[in-house]
Amino acid sequence: MKRSKRLARTARSGDGQQGFHVAMIEQADTPPPVPVVPHGTPVQDIAPSSAMAAVAADPDHGISDTIWRRAQATRAHVVVDAADYFEQIETAMMNARQRIMLIGWDFDTRISLLRKRRKPGSPPKRLGDFILYLANRTPGLEIKLLKWNFGALKMLGRGSTMLDVARWKMHPQIEMKLDSAHPFGCSHHQKIVVIDDKFAVCGGIDMTSDRWDTSDHLDDDPRRKRPNRKPYGPWHDVTMMVENAAAAELGQLARMRWERAGGGVLEPCAPQKESPWPASLPAEFQFVEVGISRTRAEYEGVPPVFEIEKLFLEQIARAKKFIYAENQYFASRKIAEAIAKRMAEPAPPEIFIVTAENADGWLEQKAMDSARARLIRSIGEKDKNDRFSINIPYTAGGTGIYVHAKLTIVDDEILRVGSANMNNRSLGLDSECDLHIDTTVAGNETAGEAITRLRHRLLAEHCGVSPEKMAETLATGLSMREAVARLTQPGRRLTRLELPELTDAEKALADQAMLDPESPDEFFEPFAKKSIFRRSRTLNAPD
Repeated sequence: MKRSKRLARTARSGDGQQGFHVAMIEQADTPPPVPVVPHGTPVQDIAPSSAMAAVAADPDHGISDTIWRRAQATRAHVVVDAADYFEQIETAMMNARQRIMLIGWDFDTRISLLRKRRKPGSPPKRLGDFILYLANRTPGLEIKLLKWNFGALKMLGRGSTMLDVARWKMHPQIEMKLDSAHPFGCSHHQKIVVIDDKFAVCGGIDMTSDRWDTSDHLDDDPRRKRPNRKPYGPWHDVTMMVENAAAAELGQLARMRWERAGGGVLEPCAPQKESPWPASLPAEFQFVEVGISRTRAEYEGVPPVFEIEKLFLEQIARAKKFIYAENQYFASRKIAEAIAKRMAEPAPPEIFIVTAENADGWLEQKAMDSARARLIRSIGEKDKNDRFSINIPYTAGGTGIYVHAKLTIVDDEILRVGSANMNNRSLGLDSECDLHIDTTVAGNETAGEAITRLRHRLLAEHCGVSPEKMAETLATGLSMREAVARLTQPGRRLTRLELPELTDAEKALADQAMLDPESPDEFFEPFAKKSIFRRSRTLNAPD
């Protein structure tokens, strides 16, 4: 097996380049992967020494039906909104010594990661130039980019992008692949960055246009512009950074995806004590076990994976008090069924979901928004206690903030961040990856306070108040919906979704899930057999 080149170098002072800003911590080398055991084995029953031979024989096998791997992160942090994320990931990539892997739905080489003036000698602003700068700055640094193949069509209309890709292709340290290793109609949807197998990111943010925004979500932020200088609307998103063993597992996942996309075999990076973790970023979590879950459709003999779907259903069933979620879509029949079952209970948990007012694009609005309305009405028939709500954030000027985040918090015991939406595609068609921290797992007991602070911070952001004010209001015993209603004020606000009246055509389009099928085979099924309500024993088709 061919070994990849590895050469760790430090930047010389006085050469006009920024030096490495490597955060040092005392730690042992990255531990081996979590052992593989048969599907369905409770995580708490997995012995550290069990089935190590199976790990080497079948690294694609999960430790349970809901989790592929569980590994410790010496540090973990949830970054809210792309302005902060782009700043931190630029620093982390500057700290890279061996390899950077960028796994994404889309990359736009024309964007600037930072929207502020550069000092003389700083790295270039454009992503395309920045990637070249990193390769030239550190001889031996490998840079691997994996992008969804269908999304490559966008590059044709992006002017200088094709020139950037050509320059990347000519550089011996940079390699870009288009991922077509999925069935017809499916997409590569993971958003993963892995640096030196020591630091990794997984969440909802792609390095592309229309993503950059601050948590202020100003109505007229002059920095919120596309590469063609046209403005775009406010955008909310989250991602999670992890360090050490959890990052190494994401590195393995990224390498397997790279190989299946035709990129060849990559070996793990050599162990190193230096971490690419940005020195200016304090970690919310330290020494926590992180679970990694996936979705993948069956393709060319590679079996499907439904860990994310099963984890969603498990966590909805587990909720005792509440679920707070932020998600781009709400269109999954199976998730709606699980919620409806909980709403039918005498004392159901509160389920509070923050999402976008409308899907992005006319056709998606007709399909996804209509499906959302149909499912919400069906759940409402079971929700006699009015404990389920879909909520929309608005700017001070009344513009809907587009929610692209994929985050779930259950009872402040579980924190989950990833790329998976609450729609059918993310549960069975597209490649997805979610991370979660569960405080009931041994060693994670102290993580609950940080999860609570994050929930308060997100609710406060959407309501235009301080996290302290939100925490104080919730401490009175109010539900999240009651607290939000009490704090509602003119301007920045979070408002319950008003369901639209649908035409017969919109109802039919929603019920057939034409843009959001539950499996690749459904693309070829007769139209009349695809109704989401015909398949459900829990949900009834609303009038």
